[in-house]
Amino acid sequence: MTAIRRGIRLGVDVGTARVGVARSDPDGLLAVPVETVPRTDQAVARIVDLARDYDAFEIVVGLPTNLRGEDTASTRDARSFAAAVAAAGELPVRLVDERLSTVTAHDALRASGRSQRRSRSMVDQVAAVVLLQQALDVEKRSGNPAGEAVNPGQESA
Repeated sequence: MTAIRRGIRLGVDVGTARVGVARSDPDGLLAVPVETVPRTDQAVARIVDLARDYDAFEIVVGLPTNLRGEDTASTRDARSFAAAVAAAGELPVRLVDERLSTVTAHDALRASGRSQRRSRSMVDQVAAVVLLQQALDVEKRSGNPAGEAVNPGQESA
């Protein structure tokens, strides 16, 4: 296993109604849920505040491509949100492939006995945990940060 950069990362799962947020431990071993942020005009500011509160050194935003790896409307929305977060804060932002993270989150909640309706706000946090854990695991295996860096002025691709 390769060394991983030390420090807390914030994982962000962007949805049209809600944004799930997770964080890693300082050693980059484990991702845990933080909160679900309503998708309002204040969502980007809240993400930046959470990153500051947790003293994160990086923000990882899920990039939901389709199963063939192609962009969709959700992909463009996530790129735009990530660029807004990068522009609003001082931290590096990375986009990480998150295909199936929401499906995995639903499966995990169902397996724990939670109904889909009761888990609506939790599923976004769990999806953020899944994508952040995947990013941590990629970095552990490869020694390189997962995904692609976002430039603050970057427009959606």
